Amino acid sequence: MTSSEQYKHQIMDDLAKGNVESLQDAPTDINKDYQNFDDFAQRSTTEERRQLFGKNLHPDSIPLAQMEPELQKAIAQIQPKEREHVASEFFKRLKERGLDDRHLEQQLSLSTHNTHKMTPDDVSKLAAFAYHSHPDVFRDVLAEQPGIMKFVSHPVVAAVLGVVAAKWLSGHKH
Repeated sequence: MTSSEQYKHQIMDDLAKGNVESLQDAPTDINKDYQNFDDFAQRSTTEERRQLFGKNLHPDSIPLAQMEPELQKAIAQIQPKEREHVASEFFKRLKERGLDDRHLEQQLSLSTHNTHKMTPDDVSKLAAFAYHSHPDVFRDVLAEQPGIMKFVSHPVVAAVLGVVAAKWLSGHKH
């Protein structure tokens, strides 16, 4: 068994036993009775999502080489309007860091900087860049657009979603 498989197995064991302290989960209001991930994405606060994603989704826990194909797959599955909004948010937040959209278009070999015309591959490159170079920007955009997360299947991401599921279950017990 590889170390990645062992890690995934340990996380799933911990989650199955109700032990979510092995992950750095953020406090969320367990009194909210979430029915599923979409319900969580709609009713949780941006700050709750920012804390949960920020502590568990960063290059130290998931290397870019593993996250990039997951992002490509996830971004390809979201609706075009949602993808456009994600791209706009990345550009807006990266511009606040002094990176303009035309420079990023050239640097990342994007087909365009026009968010209306960007392909899923363009948005994936932009997301991967933010993940690697500006993890806080990546976290903030995901907190604003959590729907992408349901399409990502990496074990650590699955574990983060498991923390959310554990909170849903504990909310049902009270």
